[in-house]
Amino acid sequence: MNYLRSAIALTAFFALFTGLAFPLLITAVAQASFPHQANGSMVTVQGKVIGSALIGQAFSNPRFFHPRPSSGGYDANNSGGTNLGPLNPKLLEGAEGFDGVRQLAAQYRTFNETGEEVVLPVDAVTRSASGLDPHISPENARLQAVRVARENGLSEEAVASVIAGATTDPFLGLFGERTVNVLMANRRLVELREGQ
Repeated sequence: MNYLRSAIALTAFFALFTGLAFPLLITAVAQASFPHQANGSMVTVQGKVIGSALIGQAFSNPRFFHPRPSSGGYDANNSGGTNLGPLNPKLLEGAEGFDGVRQLAAQYRTFNETGEEVVLPVDAVTRSASGLDPHISPENARLQAVRVARENGLSEEAVASVIAGATTDPFLGLFGERTVNVLMANRRLVELREGQ
């Protein structure tokens, strides 16, 4: 009976501690230390939430920067990559209902009027592991800049400043790569266009 009482007491203690007290403590620290990130890094325009800076969205309008291709259609319920290795022929050639690298490259070149001589960045023609990547490479953004400037009636210099403003450097200058947040860049484009 002593063992049973101890087991019940320990189970109750750890259930309360790990299931209630610890999560509440972490939530309180997060809300006090970095509330914007703790609440999903939501981006608002005129008081209306337009998305999260942490989750990619589909942009198809030629006025906007386009994100990295997604295997899940930018639906968080379908988050996930293709799980195709670099030697899998489906990655390059595609399969039924699935565009491969060659098809994605052709679409990208057509949409952005990019010649065959231009080497495309890998993030322009491959899907991210989550299918919800909110970032593209600065090279990808620069290749889209001519189209974006033309469609918005902006100078290429203005679009370059939008790219620079939405670019994040590697963490501590060492970990990761420079990236451009697509939603933040597109938000800035709208602000520039409306300010003209």
